[in-house]
Amino acid sequence: MKKTVLTYSFVLIGLLLIMPSCDDNSKSLGSFRINIATVIPEDQNAYSLLLDDGTHLWPAASDVRYAPKNNQRVFLNYTILSEKQGEYDHYIKVNDIWNILTKQAIELNAQNEDSIGNDPVKAKAVWVGGDYLNVSFMFNYGGVKPHAINLVKNTLSDEASPDAIDLEFRHNSYQSAQTRFYEGFICFDLKPFRVDDADSVNLSIKVKEWSGETTYDVVYRYNQPAMEATTRMPIPVISSNEYY
Repeated sequence: MKKTVLTYSFVLIGLLLIMPSCDDNSKSLGSFRINIATVIPEDQNAYSLLLDDGTHLWPAASDVRYAPKNNQRVFLNYTILSEKQGEYDHYIKVNDIWNILTKQAIELNAQNEDSIGNDPVKAKAVWVGGDYLNVSFMFNYGGVKPHAINLVKNTLSDEASPDAIDLEFRHNSYQSAQTRFYEGFICFDLKPFRVDDADSVNLSIKVKEWSGETTYDVVYRYNQPAMEATTRMPIPVISSNEYY
């Protein structure tokens, strides 16, 4: 089955049910926005944040202490404090920030095939944001050992799409009991898949689900102007100890 991803899935966690409403037209300290962002470390442990639509934010105030690192994706709860200031589109107040599990894609080969696994997993949404592949997924978890989640380029497969890079979203349950459904969210760095003399690449991503194999076709545009990027406001599922 083929799917071209056009929309995101929105997942509401209980904590956010008691938070004040989001008001995109107000800079009141009682209003907030939630977005996915990429952390950009700056001097002396400071950091800025880049939204997937290219908006560059400077945390002028914060309610939390945060240690930044390169290529870290986060869910960001923030309040806008100002319009454009120098190189930043907005100064903001960080109300909260949650790390998203962020990984590099890996090559699947005969040596790591067993550890990568190929257990069923439910992909709720797969899309490109900024330089990352974002995946919202569900999996059965028995509470014994964290499951492994990876994006792989399968060197053992003879199948090849003529105009796309073939990838697989892999899950290793380590034979754990299928006690209950858990929700997860993960980001994969797509920059290694850039091709010289092009401004985009097609990605064909296979997912083994309980009902069969599903392929998600997405486009990674890496020279796209920020003003043309699509923006959404996701509600986060926090990365947890159930998977890595």
